[in-house]
Amino acid sequence: MMWLKLKNTVPFMKWGKLAIAFSALMVIASIASISINGLKFGLDFTGGTLLEVGYEKPADLSEIRSELEANGFADAVVQHFGNSSDVLIRLAPRNHVKPETLSNQVLDLVSSDKLGKAEMRRIEFVGPSVGEELKEQGGLAMLVALICILIYVSFRFEWRFALGSVLALAHDVIITVGFFSILGIEFDLTVLAAVLAVIGYSLNDTIVVFDRIRENFRKLRTGTPAEIIDTSLTQTLSRTTITSLTTVLVLTALFYKGGALIHGFATALLFGVGIGTYSSIFVASVFALKLGISREDLIPAEIEKEGADQDPLM
Repeated sequence: MMWLKLKNTVPFMKWGKLAIAFSALMVIASIASISINGLKFGLDFTGGTLLEVGYEKPADLSEIRSELEANGFADAVVQHFGNSSDVLIRLAPRNHVKPETLSNQVLDLVSSDKLGKAEMRRIEFVGPSVGEELKEQGGLAMLVALICILIYVSFRFEWRFALGSVLALAHDVIITVGFFSILGIEFDLTVLAAVLAVIGYSLNDTIVVFDRIRENFRKLRTGTPAEIIDTSLTQTLSRTTITSLTTVLVLTALFYKGGALIHGFATALLFGVGIGTYSSIFVASVFALKLGISREDLIPAEIEKEGADQDPLM
């Protein structure tokens, strides 16, 4: 990958103010959308009914969706489950309609001469209380993850790096969740898992960059902190780009071929990997620089040896 090895140092820190302004705009837009529009929570959070039906021959999902939409179930999520003759149908709760009645209505609609005879395999009812519990636990999981990262990076590096990395991760989470709010994409448990995975991916990228910055602060004797950070980011740019591109290739395959069940998961990761790569280059390092990181903070203090100030005996 010689084409990624740059001869000249890229002045990333020169674009720091522009990057912060761009990030601030995205964060504000995300928070505004989440506050005004909210999130389109999936069945995992809102509660509802999940039906698994089986056909004698491969089922046509487009016809099943059209039949349900024509009879007032336009929000039904229809997808294959296991093989082409098994179908999973997820329905949001209806006011004043019992889940048993709702499932019987849907079974009658999807079991017809046109679609074929459908056999009920499984019915699950998810209550709203379960959904509330999942919301609380999901938010708590992200909060605990960020606190643990702050403690870990503080021990491994320096508090300015720790604060910079946590701010970058919070930036990634808010913008990824905001992306789902702005576009009105369903937010379910698989998306929540993807957001947590984005935290891990972005942190790994940031740690690699911080490792190189610390190494260069100790090795290079000349240059301002901004110049040393630029040198470090340029040296790691090849690794960062290759890692992101290979990850995106895998996620693109999942997005197009993985099916509806993990479509939200792949969407969140695709967007999150992009925003995480951007933040590991521009957000985390820029914040560390703005917080005043310097060579003196990263060079280990010399240990004074006992008797070093006395003349040798021989």
